[in-house]
Amino acid sequence: MSERPELALRAKELDAADELAPLRGRFVLDDVVYLDGNSLGALPVNVPDQVADVIRRQWGEQRIRSWEENGWWTAPERIGDRIAPLVGAAPGQIVVGDSTSVNVFKALVAAVRMAGDGRDELLVDATTFPTDGYIAESAARLTGRTLRPVTPADVPAALSERTAAVLLNHVDYRSGRLHDLPGLTAAVHARGALAVWDLCHSAGALPVGLDEHGVDLAVGCTYKYLNGGPGSPAYLYVRRELQDRFDSPLPGWTSHAEPFAMSPAYAAAPGAVRGRVGTPDILSMLALEAALEAWDGVSVEAVRAKSLALTDFFLECVGAYTEPGRVECVTPAAHAERGSQIALRCPDAGEVMKRLIERGVVGDFRHPDVLRFGFTPLYVGFADTERAARVLGELLSR
Repeated sequence: MSERPELALRAKELDAADELAPLRGRFVLDDVVYLDGNSLGALPVNVPDQVADVIRRQWGEQRIRSWEENGWWTAPERIGDRIAPLVGAAPGQIVVGDSTSVNVFKALVAAVRMAGDGRDELLVDATTFPTDGYIAESAARLTGRTLRPVTPADVPAALSERTAAVLLNHVDYRSGRLHDLPGLTAAVHARGALAVWDLCHSAGALPVGLDEHGVDLAVGCTYKYLNGGPGSPAYLYVRRELQDRFDSPLPGWTSHAEPFAMSPAYAAAPGAVRGRVGTPDILSMLALEAALEAWDGVSVEAVRAKSLALTDFFLECVGAYTEPGRVECVTPAAHAERGSQIALRCPDAGEVMKRLIERGVVGDFRHPDVLRFGFTPLYVGFADTERAARVLGELLSR
């Protein structure tokens, strides 16, 4: 379909009124419409120089002194405290390190141990990212529990006095559906079980409220909406009231109460430090710390408001630029059920996404037939959104 001048004009007006628009300058971007920040966030402009300093001065000149003089040793907790406000947590409850998968394993096994021997069932989100399911199955075998996959909507009915813990995704990675964290956490607690949440597709895109809603344990990656870089370390949240009971299945030396005593007997450190395992990955960790400066002065509530406005406008533009029935939106229309992405079902989605990328609109394809577009409000604008929908319409009309 041809360009709709009224949509282009409205996009220009919305960008002019956008209080977050200046934040785009905090990132390395070009004229590509980048709608894949839900897989890999854009590079913040300050990261290269800060990483160069870590390599050349801290490592190259100060070498081992940097563990103390440049704060390498305390980086996991310090950076955790920078992430904390973005997920609604007070300081001292998040430790950064390892991958999301490793942290899921730590959280689930620790949750089962805290739940006690009388609870022999572990519930897992049946629609979860595959790795979470693999880890949950292994954790169940390791702890002698039965694993039961259920959809998030069916969790309240599936809970019983047998339930030890429940692993859920805040936002579904395929569809972008936002699940009811407050309601499901309350339901889990009402049956005496522990709630473990995967925040990979929500942290940095919308308010989470870990402390407010009494979440027990949570994990998340940092390379999506937090823009930490490819393979940047993940994080683990342990609610303060549970920290003295948190019994990690991976009791590494850096989580020891006296790590440099080199004692043959393990004694867990107090606080969220218990979530540490081995030596921190300093290069990627300090790149993440630099990247988080892009959030200075930014309100997560403002990010959420823009996210919803962007995704609403995208759906409007897709409706205007594509023939009826050519694509089907699988992301919920209701704001209370929507994350920060739009997933469109399209019969030839794989080929369509290749052609979109060739035209300078970058999203991603999810097997078998889903076009996935992630909207990162820190750097995506309304003109970007209109252009993406217009190019999609042009490609689908051929």
